[in-house]
Amino acid sequence: MDYLSANRRPEQLAAFGRLLDVLDRLRAECPWDRKQTMSSLRHLTIEETYELSDAILRNDLPDVRKELGDVLLHMVFYARIASETGQFDIADVLHAQCEKLIHRHPHIYGDVEVSSEEDVKRNWEQLKLKEKGNDSVLGGVPVSLPALVKAMRIQEKARGAGFDWEQKEQVWAKVQEELQEFGAEFRDGDVSDPARAAAEFGDLLFSLVNFARFAGINPEEALEHTNRKFIRRFQYLETEVARSGRLLPDLTLAEMDRYWEEAKRLPADGSR
Repeated sequence: MDYLSANRRPEQLAAFGRLLDVLDRLRAECPWDRKQTMSSLRHLTIEETYELSDAILRNDLPDVRKELGDVLLHMVFYARIASETGQFDIADVLHAQCEKLIHRHPHIYGDVEVSSEEDVKRNWEQLKLKEKGNDSVLGGVPVSLPALVKAMRIQEKARGAGFDWEQKEQVWAKVQEELQEFGAEFRDGDVSDPARAAAEFGDLLFSLVNFARFAGINPEEALEHTNRKFIRRFQYLETEVARSGRLLPDLTLAEMDRYWEEAKRLPADGSR
């Protein structure tokens, strides 16, 4: 099926209208749906977003399709709730998004010329700053973002304002400097000042995120892949130890390490 065909547009619009109709009925007749507010849906939306992220990381396209539907339902639900008090509806949301995209792409819808992706990003951030009337370039970074993601966004926005390192070698030198400063907080394996050590560790992480950005690495995704790799290997260790009739606490570290090395030789999907 050609999903890029213009002939699909009527079906796409009809499917979106069907979702609106289904939600209208649920909101009117289902006790759970009638009870929901923006506040009650908020934590569920966050959960659905993470489930979508998980599916993307697994490259599980059937699951991506399913999770996209769940996230889309939440977006429509918020607009439906707002429409009940006359604040806005889904049409207002979509029109506003279209206008924003058009305004922030003057190289497509206007006469601005760009020569690179960096020019596009820089224009985007400058236009966004004007629209929101922020006093600071960093004012648009959501406070509730996870710290690792927030560090990346802070650095990207600073770059959009022209505040950035010129070469990745400079950033790597900064990483080495921060690593030494963090290491200096340890004396014979003990931390002399926990608060200062934590501050230095934060500086080290921030500098690593900065270098990852220069290297074209998304630090959040990189760390999540490592998390998943560790889980896969540790679960292999648990399975093999249980198969031998023993318990993990009964093993020496050397014995555990033998299973760990076996796990490292397994394919990424854990199959044998």
